[in-house]
Amino acid sequence: MTFNAQAAQALMEITSRPDLTFVKGEGSWLEDHTGKRYLDVIQGWAVNCLGHCPTEMVEAINAQARLLINPSPAFYNQPSIDLANRLVEASVFDRVFFANSGAEANEGAIKLARKWGQKMRAGAYKIITMDHSFHGRTIATMSASGKEGWDKKFPPQVDGFPKADINDIESVRALIDDQTVAVMLEPVQGEGGVIPATQEFMQELRALTTEKGILLIVDEVQTGMGRCGTMFAYQHYNIVPDIMTLGKGIGSGVPLAALLATEAVSVFEHGDQGGTYNGNPLMTAAGVAVFDVLNAPGFMQSVNQRAQELSEGLLALSAKWGMQGERGVGLLRALMLDRDDGNEIVQAARDRAPEGMLLNAPRPNLLRFMPALNITAEEVQTMLQWLDEVITQVRK
Repeated sequence: MTFNAQAAQALMEITSRPDLTFVKGEGSWLEDHTGKRYLDVIQGWAVNCLGHCPTEMVEAINAQARLLINPSPAFYNQPSIDLANRLVEASVFDRVFFANSGAEANEGAIKLARKWGQKMRAGAYKIITMDHSFHGRTIATMSASGKEGWDKKFPPQVDGFPKADINDIESVRALIDDQTVAVMLEPVQGEGGVIPATQEFMQELRALTTEKGILLIVDEVQTGMGRCGTMFAYQHYNIVPDIMTLGKGIGSGVPLAALLATEAVSVFEHGDQGGTYNGNPLMTAAGVAVFDVLNAPGFMQSVNQRAQELSEGLLALSAKWGMQGERGVGLLRALMLDRDDGNEIVQAARDRAPEGMLLNAPRPNLLRFMPALNITAEEVQTMLQWLDEVITQVRK
């Protein structure tokens, strides 16, 4: 099989892609059109929490596809009920709305907070978000994001998203006024460079939002579903948020996301929220399969063990190369480089022969690691060994 660049031109140009086509995947490995294999520690940007084509998901999708794919969200279907109940039982929330992407779930959270503001805070609508945050690619979620330069892309932005600084409670306090309805943040800023919120900050933030009578929204599109070593990252902080969004790992590769809220905040009226494919049984059946694997005895202990091995390995590499250390929570981690050669390392890893490796550099001086949650200890060590080889090659 050969790569057909001319045929690929039918796809809209939105990013720079290498001249290869992936045709098969299993676990932590991908295979391209030439038969070359790649150790994948991106996993669709933290999406494939169980790796590529996990048996449990494949079987669940096949079984559900024979029964019912899409009856319309105007009717109940059993897999969506099953998944909603699992999520409610595992969390502090009471209600679930299913969506197709993290951005759509975050858009729903913004709408729900503003609806609550109409009912409970005399029309308050502002949602304080964090500088360097990432909440999605719709117009509203881009406006909510603190990603540099996004305010210039598709002006005018949606009004009502003042930006505070993560881990600086006074920067949040200074922005609260009578039009503020909520504070929204990622427990770990992924695109921003894998920057975790501190225990102190999250505790203070919950206390402050409670004091001011406003909502706390956690965007767990990237951090939820076991990525940080607990089912949801907010559980690290011993807090009770009002709203949570999930995406990426909840579907482990299929388009599925969720908006969760406490009963007191679930104020949507009929017609306020919806979507053609929301909660369809094919996707939610996959979600049930993913949830059950993540909650199997010993699974989360294994995630934390792999996280420790990855962290220690990255620290050893950092010390060897005089880098700036590593950071993260669970299996969402970053190696902080001492120079801006992250993109060169990513390319060299992909081009490595006979087998390549897929890495991510959200910033030129930082590498981000988002492996499958069931990556093996041997695969972690292989990744660390290959990374050392690639750094040597790039910096020789």
